[in-house]
Amino acid sequence: MPAHRVFPDHILLSPRDSVVVALQDLEPGHSVQLAQRSIPVRESIPAGHKMAVCEIAADTPVLKYGWSIGLATQAIAPGSHVHSHNLSCSHTIDLEAISTEVPDDLERLDGFTFDGFERSPSPTGRARVGTRNYLAIISNVNCSASVSKLIANRFDRAALAAFPNIDGVVSFRHGGGCAMAYGGSRHRMLTRVLGGIAKHPNIGGFLLVGLGCEQGTLDHLVRSQKLYRIETAGNSSSGDDNSVPVLAIQNAGGTRATVELGCEMVSGMLPRVNDVQRTKVSASHLMLATECGGSDGYSGITANPALGAAGDMLVACGGTVILSETSEIYGAEHLLTRRARSRAVAEKLLERIEWWKWYCNNYGEELDNNPSVGNKAGGLTTITEKSLGAVSKGGTTALEAVYEYAEPIEQSGFVVMDSPGFDPASVTGMVASGANLVAFTTGRGSCFGFKPTPSFKIASNSRLFARLPEDMDFNAGQVVEGRTVQEVGRELF
Repeated sequence: MPAHRVFPDHILLSPRDSVVVALQDLEPGHSVQLAQRSIPVRESIPAGHKMAVCEIAADTPVLKYGWSIGLATQAIAPGSHVHSHNLSCSHTIDLEAISTEVPDDLERLDGFTFDGFERSPSPTGRARVGTRNYLAIISNVNCSASVSKLIANRFDRAALAAFPNIDGVVSFRHGGGCAMAYGGSRHRMLTRVLGGIAKHPNIGGFLLVGLGCEQGTLDHLVRSQKLYRIETAGNSSSGDDNSVPVLAIQNAGGTRATVELGCEMVSGMLPRVNDVQRTKVSASHLMLATECGGSDGYSGITANPALGAAGDMLVACGGTVILSETSEIYGAEHLLTRRARSRAVAEKLLERIEWWKWYCNNYGEELDNNPSVGNKAGGLTTITEKSLGAVSKGGTTALEAVYEYAEPIEQSGFVVMDSPGFDPASVTGMVASGANLVAFTTGRGSCFGFKPTPSFKIASNSRLFARLPEDMDFNAGQVVEGRTVQEVGRELF
């Protein structure tokens, strides 16, 4: 992304841009100083919103970040507010520039460590290290969701006082599991998610809970995902008995009986799950899920690129960084396809984007209409503008692979996982794929969290950081207050 220039009242993201972003509310009578020019503000422009700095003719591109974010729907004079009333989305996917700008590998960073829980390696031999140690109650169908929750609720902090190495007992519930084609796409996707949670390095033990007659059977889940009984915290059984702990309400005697039996089974697992200690391990064992939600006009300027800079450092350590929300890659996919490690990787990303376009069209929707009411109130107008800021979470390294939703991630480096543009669904998939840390940027404010993986919340502006001090962990608003993206990224790392 081009080097930007920060002024007291605005920021110019690229010398090519036809707009600047206001860093404070701008009112008529004020003038914006840009190079050798003074541009009078024509109308009220809220902080985070765009102001034209040159004449923009109707039906011509509006440039931000050095790229087109849409077409002007009318002539726009310098000093005017540029937003939904005079800017519309217009985007064509570039099918030519594929793997044309693959960056060189970063110089290896050694010596960075964290204290984690070492687990059994994945089936392919990839080391698995947890950042937390939870015991999971996993419901395979909506019908067993309440029972799963009741079991987990019995094990509050007081009940776990004798088990200091356990972070909690957590229930994982959902609204599906039946009324779907056996082996169909929904069934396969749900099975990958549930299996990914059971095998997650932050899970030291688990119990599967079902109803008994559901389409997504417990037996299918165990066999298809190759689940194993956990003998010691997070490690597969070494004995002959590899049976997985399961409960079916119809076979256990009903709701109350299943809850009591489940609590008894969990109580028996607690000593094993607790029998683990954190050890110092390389940062290469971190798999970082990057997410943005409640984005504003600052997000693509401060929080997202700072997270991208931190992610580059993690990649240099040998770790993994995941970017998802395919519908919010659309409009900026050219920045990723150009740096894809191979043509096959780029084409897989483009195939997923085309699938989302087809899917939206089936329901009378369009990808161009992604920005939410909150996004627009924060200054974002088109999906192209939103995506150009969103993909900066992925840093600057080569795109190594593209994965399906909740598919186990085995590749180190920067990767993409296909998902919808919705925070809970996106993070669920990345965690099920193996992410043991979530970094979540927000400009409007989000209180999102996702056990079993810690979520690190990054504010895009100082006002938000001051307004929600208990929900925000890091202030990336420093980027427009005198510090560079790289400096803030290093601190974030």
